[in-house]
Amino acid sequence: MKYFERMKEKFNALKDKQDVYVLSIESSCDETSVAVVKNGREVLSNIIATQIEIHRRFGGVVPEVASRNHVLAISNIYEEALKKAGIGESQVDAVAVTYGAGLVGALLVGVNFAKGLAYKLDLPLIAVSHVHGHISANYISHPTLKPPFVCLMVSGGHTALLKVEDYNKFTMLGMSVDDAVGEAFDKVARVMGLPYPGGPEIDKLAKEGERKYNFTVSKSLQSTFNFSFSGIKTEVVNLVHNKTQKGEEIDRANIAHSFQECVTDELATKAIKACRYANMDKLVIAGGVGANSRLKEKVKALCEENNIQFFSPVLAYCTDNSAMIGSMAYYMIKDGIGLADLTLTAKPNVEFR
Repeated sequence: MKYFERMKEKFNALKDKQDVYVLSIESSCDETSVAVVKNGREVLSNIIATQIEIHRRFGGVVPEVASRNHVLAISNIYEEALKKAGIGESQVDAVAVTYGAGLVGALLVGVNFAKGLAYKLDLPLIAVSHVHGHISANYISHPTLKPPFVCLMVSGGHTALLKVEDYNKFTMLGMSVDDAVGEAFDKVARVMGLPYPGGPEIDKLAKEGERKYNFTVSKSLQSTFNFSFSGIKTEVVNLVHNKTQKGEEIDRANIAHSFQECVTDELATKAIKACRYANMDKLVIAGGVGANSRLKEKVKALCEENNIQFFSPVLAYCTDNSAMIGSMAYYMIKDGIGLADLTLTAKPNVEFR
């Protein structure tokens, strides 16, 4: 029997299997991660090798450097993940991997490792969207959470509002028309001389400031669920440059506070509007910017005012990790989707749906 036909049989058999163990791999940016996840919600291991200190000296992620370090780390991370999970290769039911979105070179390391592993172990290979993985991080953090709900996706590469009707059914309500919110945080932090990653630094510094500057976001998108953050980013950049040229002190705390207040107002307000529009009483945050303390504070308060249940992942699952990929893969298996063959390759962009 041909390889892929054999994998189809094994894949289909997993739909009715009581306990499904997924070994998952994530390498979309600067974290190398391998996890073992049981039945989509129980994380047996989630090993992450971060490259933050390596890229901090450059002020951001250098794709070629990220790829090389994934190559160096992935085999050891795989062995550690199995060891911590307390299982052997023979107990794994499927191999899942992030195939996009992300840095192509970085993704290829994970994809090629996963293909080789799936072939070696004669196991189905599941291709998972990084974006959908972030949503699934909430299923790990909240064992009783089930769709339908509205998801506010906020990460370094994506900003969107999604109606999640089922585990694998997504409808786009709105998205950023330019910069993702995480990208805007990082760029503002960089122009103010803050270290990478910029988001946590802005969040920390903002607590020391006040709303002194009247930054704004695009008024043209007020009647939509779309976002635009390039304008406010440019406002901050121009302000800092003008102060620098005049030899004036750059009051970083007030700039950080004013910027963060404006951005989180926009995100929180539109998220609640989306819940009303979609007639949903559950709102979920997903993505690395979901770790922002002010955003969570605002969204939680607005949810309480509007009788909406609020969910966000614990900090360990906000940022990139492979446990969320394993969780998503489980629900793809149960719905009979996502099976890939050995021609699978990395994609820098993937659709939200």
